Parts: sequence; C-alpha cells; structure tokens
Amino acid sequence: MTAIPSHILRLADLPNRKRSAFTIEPDAAGRAALAETLDVLTIRKLRLTGAMIPMGKSDWRLEASLGATVQQACVITLEPVTTRIDEDIMRTYTAHFDVPDAAEVEMPEDDTTEPLPETLDLVAVMAEALALSLPPFPRKDGAEIGQAVFTEPGKAAMTDEDARPFAGLAALRAGLENKDDGDA
Repeated sequence: MTAIPSHILRLADLPNRKRSAFTIEPDAAGRAALAETLDVLTIRKLRLTGAMIPMGKSDWRLEASLGATVQQACVITLEPVTTRIDEDIMRTYTAHFDVPDAAEVEMPEDDTTEPLPETLDLVAVMAEALALSLPPFPRKDGAEIGQAVFTEPGKAAMTDEDARPFAGLAALRAGLENKDDGDA
C-alpha cells in the first residue's frame, strides 16, 4: 500500500497577522492510496483549497473548499456509482480548548473547534472531510432490491407478505366472509 503524502503545517511558523493560503491536489498515486484507505473504487479528482486565518495571538481558523469526484460500488449491483462532492470545511484550533476527562461526554454544539496542535496535516483534514462527505449507501439510478426467497428443498418459501403479523388474520377474515356469503 502506498502512503498518502502529507502536507504538514507548523502553526508556530505561520505569519500570525495574515492569511496563509494553500491548495492541495494529490497526484494519481496519492488519490489511489486515499481511495484504498477510504475503501472506494477510485478518486478521479481531489482538491482542497483554503487558508489558515490567525485569530488572536495563538488560535487559528481553517477555511477551505473540498472538491472531489469519487466512484463507489453500488450497494445493490456493485456497479460503479460516481459522486461529485463539493464541501466547505471550517475548523477552529484554539489553545484554550477544554478536553473533557469523563468517560462519557455530550457532543458540544460547535463540533468544529479542536485543540490547537503544534502541526496540522492538511491531507489528514482533507481525508477526514472526504470520508464524512461520502454517501454511506451509494445506489445506481434505478437499482432496486428484489425479493430474495430462501428455503430448504421441497418446502414452500416464506415471503415478506407471509411474515407480516396480520397477514394470517386477513386470510382468516376473508375466509369467514366467503363462508358467510355462501350461507346467505
């Protein structure tokens, strides 16, 4: 497996009075490595463009745009499904981040704030944003799940209709109505 090239920023080395712009476009080998990591068929295009913006003396805000064209396997037919992803990414890195020490904590309303790291790997940020943007169950247009019927040889298969809780009652009621119609 090929390693995904990193793009590491040392935040202390960035100018703290102006924006630091960046553009990351992995080559074919980098896209293939990321596709393998994310378990997708291919990543045809991938680009992260943005800036690190200083906030006060030590905090930073990342504002970026992610663009990607990804092929995943259809969950029904396993045929390739192409998805275009265009996402805005915003993260705030703060030196005054309170890390909860309890075993269970509630998610904060603002899930874009993170502790200030010494270094920031922009490729890792891009990979995380892409992973979160992928459709969890890609489906090719018109692909539908048919009815699968399994049983032992020589026995009648049970269908979804047979498994419904009131299917037997409906059949019994219909039988009783037919009997009443015959008596009248």
